[in-house]
Amino acid sequence: MPLSQYFRLMDVMARMALRADASRFFLGYIWWVLEPLLWVGVFYVVFVIILGSRSEDFLPFLMVGKLSFVWFSKSITQASNSIVAGKGLVGKINVPKTLFPMAMVHEGLYRQAAVFLMMFLYVLIDGYSVTSAWFYLLPVMVVNYVMIIACALVGACAVCMARDFSPLIGLGMMFLMFTSGVFWNVRDLDPAKAEMVLALNPLAFMLDAYRQILLVGIPPDMGHLLSIGAGFGALLCVMVLVMRRASHYLALKALTA
Repeated sequence: MPLSQYFRLMDVMARMALRADASRFFLGYIWWVLEPLLWVGVFYVVFVIILGSRSEDFLPFLMVGKLSFVWFSKSITQASNSIVAGKGLVGKINVPKTLFPMAMVHEGLYRQAAVFLMMFLYVLIDGYSVTSAWFYLLPVMVVNYVMIIACALVGACAVCMARDFSPLIGLGMMFLMFTSGVFWNVRDLDPAKAEMVLALNPLAFMLDAYRQILLVGIPPDMGHLLSIGAGFGALLCVMVLVMRRASHYLALKALTA
Protein backbone atom coordinates (compact mmCIF):
# COMPACT_ATOMS: atom_id res chain seq x y z
CA MET A 1 0.00 0.00 0.00
CA PRO A 2 1.48 3.40 -0.99
CA LEU A 3 2.19 5.71 1.94
CA SER A 4 -0.20 8.37 0.66
CA GLN A 5 -3.04 5.84 0.53
CA TYR A 6 -2.05 4.46 3.94
CA PHE A 7 -2.25 7.87 5.61
CA ARG A 8 -5.50 8.77 3.83
CA LEU A 9 -7.08 5.52 5.01
CA MET A 10 -5.75 6.07 8.53
CA ASP A 11 -7.27 9.56 8.59
CA VAL A 12 -10.61 8.32 7.26
CA MET A 13 -10.75 5.57 9.90
CA ALA A 14 -9.96 8.10 12.64
CA ARG A 15 -12.61 10.55 11.47
CA MET A 16 -15.25 7.84 11.16
CA ALA A 17 -14.48 6.62 14.67
CA LEU A 18 -14.79 10.18 15.99
CA ARG A 19 -18.17 10.68 14.33
CA ALA A 20 -19.43 7.30 15.55
CA ASP A 21 -18.29 8.03 19.09
CA ALA A 22 -19.82 11.51 19.12
CA SER A 23 -23.15 10.20 17.79
CA ARG A 24 -23.52 7.91 20.82
CA PHE A 25 -23.72 10.83 23.28
CA PHE A 26 -26.13 13.74 23.66
CA LEU A 27 -23.25 16.21 24.15
CA GLY A 28 -21.37 14.78 21.19
CA TYR A 29 -18.01 16.41 20.53
CA ILE A 30 -18.19 18.39 23.79
CA TRP A 31 -17.06 15.21 25.55
CA TRP A 32 -13.64 15.66 23.92
CA VAL A 33 -12.83 18.37 26.48
CA LEU A 34 -15.47 17.63 29.12
CA GLU A 35 -14.20 14.15 30.03
CA PRO A 36 -10.57 15.19 30.75
CA LEU A 37 -11.83 18.26 32.63
CA LEU A 38 -13.97 16.02 34.84
CA TRP A 39 -10.87 13.95 35.64
CA VAL A 40 -9.04 17.13 36.65
CA GLY A 41 -12.02 18.17 38.76
CA VAL A 42 -12.13 14.85 40.60
CA PHE A 43 -8.47 14.97 41.55
CA TYR A 44 -8.68 18.65 42.48
CA VAL A 45 -11.50 17.88 44.92
CA VAL A 46 -9.49 15.03 46.46
CA PHE A 47 -6.14 16.78 46.79
CA VAL A 48 -7.21 20.37 47.51
CA ILE A 49 -10.69 20.42 49.01
CA ILE A 50 -10.54 17.16 50.98
CA LEU A 51 -6.83 16.85 51.80
CA GLY A 52 -6.16 20.60 51.74
CA SER A 53 -2.43 20.09 51.32
CA ARG A 54 -1.70 21.78 47.99
CA SER A 55 -0.54 25.27 46.93
CA GLU A 56 -2.76 27.90 45.33
CA ASP A 57 -1.35 27.22 41.86
CA PHE A 58 -2.10 23.51 42.10
CA LEU A 59 -5.03 23.67 39.65
CA PRO A 60 -2.98 24.83 36.62
CA PHE A 61 -0.20 22.46 37.70
CA LEU A 62 -2.66 19.56 37.87
CA MET A 63 -4.43 20.53 34.66
CA VAL A 64 -1.26 20.65 32.55
CA GLY A 65 0.01 17.36 33.94
CA LYS A 66 -3.26 15.42 33.87
CA LEU A 67 -4.41 16.59 30.42
CA SER A 68 -1.02 15.74 28.93
CA PHE A 69 -1.02 12.36 30.64
CA VAL A 70 -4.55 11.52 29.43
CA TRP A 71 -3.36 11.88 25.82
CA PHE A 72 -0.63 9.31 26.44
CA SER A 73 -2.62 6.83 28.53
CA LYS A 74 -5.92 6.86 26.63
CA SER A 75 -4.31 6.65 23.18
CA ILE A 76 -2.15 3.68 24.13
CA THR A 77 -4.93 1.86 25.99
CA GLN A 78 -7.34 2.16 23.07
CA ALA A 79 -4.74 1.46 20.38
CA SER A 80 -3.54 -1.66 22.19
CA ASN A 81 -6.92 -3.32 21.65
CA SER A 82 -7.40 -2.01 18.10
CA ILE A 83 -6.26 -5.08 16.11
CA VAL A 84 -8.33 -7.46 18.22
CA ALA A 85 -11.33 -5.11 18.04
CA GLY A 86 -10.98 -4.96 14.26
CA LYS A 87 -10.64 -8.69 13.74
CA GLY A 88 -13.75 -8.72 11.55
CA LEU A 89 -11.93 -6.56 9.02
CA VAL A 90 -8.61 -8.31 9.63
CA GLY A 91 -10.17 -11.61 8.59
CA LYS A 92 -11.50 -10.22 5.32
CA ILE A 93 -8.87 -7.78 4.00
CA ASN A 94 -5.09 -7.99 4.02
CA VAL A 95 -4.12 -4.53 5.24
CA PRO A 96 -1.05 -3.45 7.26
CA LYS A 97 -1.73 -4.30 10.88
CA THR A 98 -0.13 -1.03 11.96
CA LEU A 99 -3.12 0.72 10.41
CA PHE A 100 -5.43 -0.17 13.31
CA PRO A 101 -3.37 1.25 16.21
CA MET A 102 -2.26 4.18 14.04
CA ALA A 103 -5.90 5.10 13.32
CA MET A 104 -6.66 5.04 17.07
CA VAL A 105 -3.63 7.20 17.84
CA HIS A 106 -4.63 9.61 15.09
CA GLU A 107 -8.14 9.77 16.54
CA GLY A 108 -6.58 10.64 19.89
CA LEU A 109 -4.55 13.39 18.20
CA TYR A 110 -7.73 15.07 16.97
CA ARG A 111 -9.19 14.95 20.47
CA GLN A 112 -6.03 16.24 22.08
CA ALA A 113 -5.85 19.21 19.71
CA ALA A 114 -9.11 20.46 21.21
CA VAL A 115 -7.94 19.64 24.75
CA PHE A 116 -4.61 21.43 24.31
CA LEU A 117 -6.35 24.50 22.88
CA MET A 118 -8.60 24.64 25.92
CA MET A 119 -5.61 24.11 28.22
CA PHE A 120 -3.58 26.91 26.61
CA LEU A 121 -6.54 29.30 26.92
CA TYR A 122 -6.98 28.42 30.59
CA VAL A 123 -3.29 29.03 31.30
CA LEU A 124 -3.54 32.48 29.71
CA ILE A 125 -6.78 33.34 31.51
CA ASP A 126 -5.24 32.24 34.81
CA GLY A 127 -2.59 34.96 34.49
CA TYR A 128 0.33 33.19 32.83
CA SER A 129 1.78 34.92 29.78
CA VAL A 130 3.11 33.70 26.45
CA THR A 131 6.91 33.58 26.49
CA SER A 132 9.59 32.60 24.00
CA ALA A 133 9.63 29.16 25.69
CA TRP A 134 6.25 28.43 24.07
CA PHE A 135 8.09 27.84 20.78
CA TYR A 136 9.42 24.64 22.36
CA LEU A 137 5.90 23.23 22.66
CA LEU A 138 6.06 21.94 19.08
CA PRO A 139 9.14 19.70 19.50
CA VAL A 140 7.81 18.49 22.86
CA MET A 141 4.47 17.53 21.33
CA VAL A 142 6.16 15.85 18.35
CA VAL A 143 8.33 13.72 20.65
CA ASN A 144 5.27 12.96 22.79
CA TYR A 145 3.41 11.80 19.67
CA VAL A 146 6.31 9.55 18.65
CA MET A 147 6.30 8.05 22.16
CA ILE A 148 2.59 7.34 21.91
CA ILE A 149 2.85 5.67 18.49
CA ALA A 150 5.79 3.48 19.51
CA CYS A 151 4.12 2.33 22.74
CA ALA A 152 0.79 1.84 20.94
CA LEU A 153 2.37 -0.52 18.42
CA VAL A 154 4.05 -2.50 21.19
CA GLY A 155 0.76 -2.71 23.08
CA ALA A 156 -1.21 -3.73 19.98
CA CYS A 157 1.22 -6.58 19.28
CA ALA A 158 1.21 -7.71 22.91
CA VAL A 159 -2.60 -7.80 23.20
CA CYS A 160 -2.83 -9.55 19.85
CA MET A 161 -0.47 -12.24 21.12
CA ALA A 162 -2.25 -12.66 24.47
CA ARG A 163 -5.38 -10.90 25.72
CA ASP A 164 -3.90 -10.93 29.23
CA PHE A 165 -1.80 -7.92 28.30
CA SER A 166 -4.89 -5.71 28.01
CA PRO A 167 -5.58 -5.39 31.77
CA LEU A 168 -1.83 -5.27 32.41
CA ILE A 169 -1.52 -2.23 30.15
CA GLY A 170 -4.32 -0.54 32.09
CA LEU A 171 -2.54 -1.33 35.35
CA GLY A 172 0.71 0.00 33.87
CA MET A 173 -1.00 3.30 33.02
CA MET A 174 -2.23 3.58 36.60
CA PHE A 175 1.33 2.95 37.81
CA LEU A 176 2.69 5.65 35.48
CA MET A 177 0.05 8.12 36.61
CA PHE A 178 1.30 7.91 40.18
CA THR A 179 5.02 7.74 39.39
CA SER A 180 5.34 10.37 36.63
CA GLY A 181 4.53 13.50 38.62
CA VAL A 182 0.90 14.01 37.59
CA PHE A 183 -0.04 15.02 41.16
CA TRP A 184 3.34 15.96 42.56
CA ASN A 185 6.21 18.11 41.33
CA VAL A 186 9.34 16.20 40.37
CA ARG A 187 11.37 19.32 41.14
CA ASP A 188 10.26 19.24 44.80
CA LEU A 189 12.49 16.18 45.26
CA ASP A 190 16.13 16.59 46.17
CA PRO A 191 18.21 17.38 43.04
CA ALA A 192 19.81 13.95 42.77
CA LYS A 193 16.50 12.09 43.05
CA ALA A 194 14.76 14.52 40.68
CA GLU A 195 17.50 14.03 38.09
CA MET A 196 17.19 10.25 38.43
CA VAL A 197 13.38 10.32 37.96
CA LEU A 198 13.63 12.58 34.90
CA ALA A 199 16.37 10.39 33.43
CA LEU A 200 14.65 7.03 34.01
CA ASN A 201 11.04 8.01 33.34
CA PRO A 202 10.58 9.66 29.91
CA LEU A 203 6.93 10.41 30.66
CA ALA A 204 7.87 12.31 33.83
CA PHE A 205 10.28 14.38 31.74
CA MET A 206 7.55 15.14 29.17
CA LEU A 207 5.02 16.25 31.80
CA ASP A 208 7.67 18.40 33.47
CA ALA A 209 8.58 19.91 30.08
CA TYR A 210 4.98 21.02 29.47
CA ARG A 211 4.83 22.60 32.93
CA GLN A 212 8.19 24.32 32.63
CA ILE A 213 7.19 25.84 29.30
CA LEU A 214 3.64 26.92 30.17
CA LEU A 215 3.87 27.75 33.87
CA VAL A 216 7.49 28.78 34.41
CA GLY A 217 8.56 30.00 30.97
CA ILE A 218 11.68 27.83 30.80
CA PRO A 219 12.52 25.64 27.78
CA PRO A 220 13.19 21.93 28.38
CA ASP A 221 16.55 20.21 28.15
CA MET A 222 16.67 19.79 24.38
CA GLY A 223 19.47 17.22 24.54
CA HIS A 224 17.36 15.01 26.77
CA LEU A 225 14.28 15.62 24.64
CA LEU A 226 16.12 14.64 21.45
CA SER A 227 17.48 11.50 23.09
CA ILE A 228 13.94 10.47 24.08
CA GLY A 229 12.73 11.19 20.56
CA ALA A 230 15.58 9.19 19.03
CA GLY A 231 15.01 6.23 21.35
CA PHE A 232 11.27 5.98 20.75
CA GLY A 233 11.75 6.76 17.07
CA ALA A 234 14.04 3.74 16.81
CA LEU A 235 11.51 1.61 18.68
CA LEU A 236 8.81 2.83 16.29
CA CYS A 237 10.84 1.79 13.23
CA VAL A 238 11.55 -1.63 14.74
CA MET A 239 7.87 -2.21 15.53
CA VAL A 240 6.79 -1.22 12.01
CA LEU A 241 9.23 -3.75 10.56
CA VAL A 242 8.18 -6.45 13.01
CA MET A 243 4.49 -5.93 12.36
CA ARG A 244 5.04 -5.91 8.61
CA ARG A 245 6.93 -9.22 8.69
CA ALA A 246 4.51 -10.81 11.17
CA SER A 247 1.35 -9.49 9.50
CA HIS A 248 -0.23 -12.88 8.79
CA TYR A 249 0.76 -14.24 12.19
CA LEU A 250 -0.83 -11.25 13.98
CA ALA A 251 -3.98 -11.68 11.88
CA LEU A 252 -4.17 -15.36 12.85
CA LYS A 253 -3.66 -14.57 16.56
CA ALA A 254 -6.31 -11.85 16.44
CA LEU A 255 -8.81 -14.25 14.91
CA THR A 256 -8.09 -17.34 16.99
CA ALA A 257 -6.63 -16.34 20.36
